[in-house]
Amino acid sequence: MTEPRRRFQTFDDPGHRKGPERIAALRAALREAGVDGFVVPRADEHQSEYVPADAERLAWLTGFTGSAGTAVILTDAAALVVDGRYTLQAPAQVDTGVVSVVPLAETSAEAWIGEHLGRDRVLGYDPWLHTPDGIARLERAVAKAGGSLRALPENPVDSCWAGRPKPPSGQVVAQPESLAGEGAEDKLARVRAALVADSCDALVISDPHNLAWAFNLRGSDVGHTPLALGYAILPREGRARLYLVSGDIDPALRAALDPIAEIGARLDLDEGIAALSGARVRLDGATGAVALKERVESAGGTVDVGKDPITAMKAVKNAAEIAGTREAHRRDGASVVRFLAWLDGAAARGDLTEITAVEALENFRAEGGDLRDVSFPTISGSGANGAIVHYRVTRETNRAVRPGELFLVDSGAQYPDGTTDITRTLAIGEPTAEMRDRYTRVLQGHVAISRAVFPKGTNGAQIDGFARLPLWRAGLDFDHGTGHGVGAFLSVHEGPQRIAKTGTVALEPGMILSNEPGYYAAGRYGIRIENLVLVEPREVPGSERPVLGFETLTLAPYDRRLIDASLLEPGERAWIDAYHARVREALSPLLDAPTRGWLEAATEPLGA
Repeated sequence: MTEPRRRFQTFDDPGHRKGPERIAALRAALREAGVDGFVVPRADEHQSEYVPADAERLAWLTGFTGSAGTAVILTDAAALVVDGRYTLQAPAQVDTGVVSVVPLAETSAEAWIGEHLGRDRVLGYDPWLHTPDGIARLERAVAKAGGSLRALPENPVDSCWAGRPKPPSGQVVAQPESLAGEGAEDKLARVRAALVADSCDALVISDPHNLAWAFNLRGSDVGHTPLALGYAILPREGRARLYLVSGDIDPALRAALDPIAEIGARLDLDEGIAALSGARVRLDGATGAVALKERVESAGGTVDVGKDPITAMKAVKNAAEIAGTREAHRRDGASVVRFLAWLDGAAARGDLTEITAVEALENFRAEGGDLRDVSFPTISGSGANGAIVHYRVTRETNRAVRPGELFLVDSGAQYPDGTTDITRTLAIGEPTAEMRDRYTRVLQGHVAISRAVFPKGTNGAQIDGFARLPLWRAGLDFDHGTGHGVGAFLSVHEGPQRIAKTGTVALEPGMILSNEPGYYAAGRYGIRIENLVLVEPREVPGSERPVLGFETLTLAPYDRRLIDASLLEPGERAWIDAYHARVREALSPLLDAPTRGWLEAATEPLGA
């Protein structure tokens, strides 16, 4: 394998166990600001999943590197509230003698504040890092404690952060219409029609994903997602105005947007908002900061906090985006199969570690062509590390992959024509009967989603249980959603669609989601199996209403060594065999002879 031109992942832990002195410095800054505590969410001013380096305040302060969590730092207590994905990871990264790790399932950040803030004490917050709904929840929590809430003009974490990175400045480029499938002018016309229907005069686009989709642009301001950070103001009539953090605008993009939009600097946003006097302005409830709301109101505008209509439009992929995504998965599948074949050899030689696996997989993807980034840091977990749902290997935690263990690798890539996300769990040596039982139950749930047929209007919550039923029968479950939405050369975690107990949005043809049930034996092993699926219309003879189903996009074999075929029903076995035949047919032309031979063996019919 040749080395890629650049590495997309590093294995340093940027704040591990450095919490005590940093939290002490923050408490000193809070005393100077005249407050008794401060809320530190894992967020930037757009509520993004992946944030620029200068917004990684929670990781710098506590050492916790997960993608979601909230720290509350008081003068005499501190807590980090995390969801079920991070209940194992957070205590391993945070000094729990200084910061208590609180599972969200037991106590929310607001409930913890209500119990610990104390009467007449002041809790500070950064108005750029919270939405209006989030602030309303904080206000209720603070009121319960008998305290008060105060917006701070400057984030006190920043004053403590020596060597804080500079804001991003990557180039902003055009996404070709051949891949986008629709011109920016036509997209904006659809958005304006939605504003008219909602009696709004303008939209403040605060989500960089929506900015990228609506204006057919891409950037590199954050890792793993091709975003240009910034905002846009879209009036019902007239040119839109973009306010981008980076000033490096590709001339071709500037020329393409010139008829429909002005491009300015992020620093000019306040000036643009000042022009909204008298306007009814839609602000996205999920990503619009309370600071934006306050600025619109100060300018004399009326804020309508609701849904940015772009979010729903972006979720439904058009024909060009679907075609590109299929092709990206074909190339990616070939790279993953090369990796899986290599992995078997490396494991047999005994020279496989979690980090060498990550590096090898990235190399294979780079050799496959058009790799722009990984779509998230690869989860490469052997043995007990595989039970940490969002485990991220570092040089400190890296371990050898040993015989008798399971190895879980969850990875994805960003290509100009599509975004991928795939998880495979692999046996290293001889698996135990329990491992095979649990793997097969997870696979049965995965296949149940793949085979699902459902009436139009069905939401993700209504089919989430399909993936859990085989585990429930054995008294088992998993503590994350079954599937998340995925973008088209955009975020690997895209809303509003999802397959989860909280998935209330109806699934529509053109939506792409993950299908990833799992099982986690804490301290021993983890199992997860993931493909991406496309919602598509289905013809059902005699159907009395429109029916939908899923096309599986991901192409890579399951580990037959972990399948207990005696647990499978005939329909499940037939689906797995048909999927393996499809994988073999689609990928064999892209592989060399030795890898084709490995794939043929890996995709033999069950029982053969």
